[in-house]
Amino acid sequence: MATDDKNRATAAAILPLVGGAENIDTIAHCMTRLRLSLRDRSLVREEELKALPAVMGVVDDDTYQIVLGPGTVARVTPEFEALVAEERTAAEQATPPAGQASATEPASAAEPASAAAPGEGAAPGEGSTPGEGSAPGPRPTTADELAAQGAAIKQRQKARNATPVKLFLRRIANIFVPLIPALIGCGIVAGINGLLANLGWLPGIVPALTAIASGFMSLIAVFVGYNTAKEFGGTPILGGAVAAIIVFAGVQNVSAFGQKLAPGQGGVLGALGAALLAVYVEKQCRRWVPEALDVLVTPTLTVLVSGLVTLFGLMFVAGEVSTAIGDFANWLLANGGAGAGFVLGGLFLPLVMLGLHQALIPIHTTLIQQQGFTVLLPILAMAGAGQVGAAVAVYLRLPRNESIRKTIKSALPAGFLGVGEPLIYGVSLPLGRPFITACVGGAFGGGFVGLFNQLGDAVGSTAIGPSGWALFPLLKGDHGLGTTVAIYAAGLVAGYVVGFVATYFFGFSKQMLVELNEPKAGSAPGATAPAGTDDAPPASAAAQTAAAKTTGQAAAGQTAGETGAGQTSAGAEGAPATV
Repeated sequence: MATDDKNRATAAAILPLVGGAENIDTIAHCMTRLRLSLRDRSLVREEELKALPAVMGVVDDDTYQIVLGPGTVARVTPEFEALVAEERTAAEQATPPAGQASATEPASAAEPASAAAPGEGAAPGEGSTPGEGSAPGPRPTTADELAAQGAAIKQRQKARNATPVKLFLRRIANIFVPLIPALIGCGIVAGINGLLANLGWLPGIVPALTAIASGFMSLIAVFVGYNTAKEFGGTPILGGAVAAIIVFAGVQNVSAFGQKLAPGQGGVLGALGAALLAVYVEKQCRRWVPEALDVLVTPTLTVLVSGLVTLFGLMFVAGEVSTAIGDFANWLLANGGAGAGFVLGGLFLPLVMLGLHQALIPIHTTLIQQQGFTVLLPILAMAGAGQVGAAVAVYLRLPRNESIRKTIKSALPAGFLGVGEPLIYGVSLPLGRPFITACVGGAFGGGFVGLFNQLGDAVGSTAIGPSGWALFPLLKGDHGLGTTVAIYAAGLVAGYVVGFVATYFFGFSKQMLVELNEPKAGSAPGATAPAGTDDAPPASAAAQTAAAKTTGQAAAGQTAGETGAGQTSAGAEGAPATV
């Protein structure tokens, strides 16, 4: 009961800070984030929102995303939805429309006051004494200023990512992200089942666990079809109906291109293509079918036309593509695993920034459907290990900058669990060099795991989404579980160590160390630079306001995206980009 009260209290604290129920259009959540479609984002009080203990950050993207973390978000979201419904019901019963507008004004008006609230970066009494801000001498860069720089970087990258190709990839990611909880749950059950089978324990329950773990994967094409039609503006159930053809056992009686079809042929790629075709056919039908006949003609033609094309074309083509993806991934790691792992692990963080990591989601899902695990995710997860090692090095290299050190201490636990966005956008990326050295750590970790793939010890994951330590329960390989876990753990250690060493010795220039470590004139050593004590108070206030926005934005994607990817991440967070 106490847990329920805590989740409801978190939801109750968030609601007024996003403008109340009347400012919310839609509510959803992914693995780590509460996603809100807001009518007026100027009503959001970001500084107060990011100060809530349960909030790890916010991401201002196509939806407003509040990072609560794995598990927590799934419990807070229903409470949040209930509070929104209650508030709307009360407003309809007791408040006239004119009163609703005035009810939101105090929230907006309170925003400037919240910027000066105690605890937002200044110790009580600091920053209020006239003349203190004009004291001579340099002032160290604070975590808020780094966060402001991270916000600017993220905003610029967001604008660059708004290309048709990247927006399409984001929509593809939105199709698969809702499937992640089921993939994780079934993946862990599959791991437990494999362990029991290998040990010879509880033989009577092994078949039951096999059914539980495999049921979702046998029908994943239907869910992909449903989500595809929903995402691209069609009728979701029609997308699911067309995709269901792929997994129907009777397709074995159908021949295409001189070959008998097999149930499941084409997998998620076939389901994706079939549902996209169904959306297109449905929209075309609505242009010419009379309204009186629409309810009969449009669904019939959509299912019939899309179904025939799926059976006599898409299933065969998608099957060939899926097979090629699996064969290429296996060949790449078997013949050049160390080099491939080095490149993939080193480039994953930049891929997340560019939004290109979203293209990997269907590939991961295809590999999981074909082989039972994806060999790519454990390699990509090494990017997060490099980020953690780099953050620890930054912490040790800046002994006098308590502001940045405090940010690192609060973000490191999430980083170990694979949520790397607070460290990326709050620390390493604004600093510049540490981001590059973090990528170096990820490259060596990825190369280590890739090397063992090359030697015949494949390390894979039965689901997408988690990263870091959170990936341990989902590990699976072609050898014993102990070997698989040991290789992945050693890869993480390699990423931590190389990321730390590279950052400690090469992550800072002498000038950076002087600027970041210099104690502020007029303050006690180690004190956090207060807000508003810059030589130019207006500019400092603006930086602080931007900083509040950033720390939230940093805690993305998905995902990484929400990446792992992942949510990331960030990532760009339709996708799991937790790293």
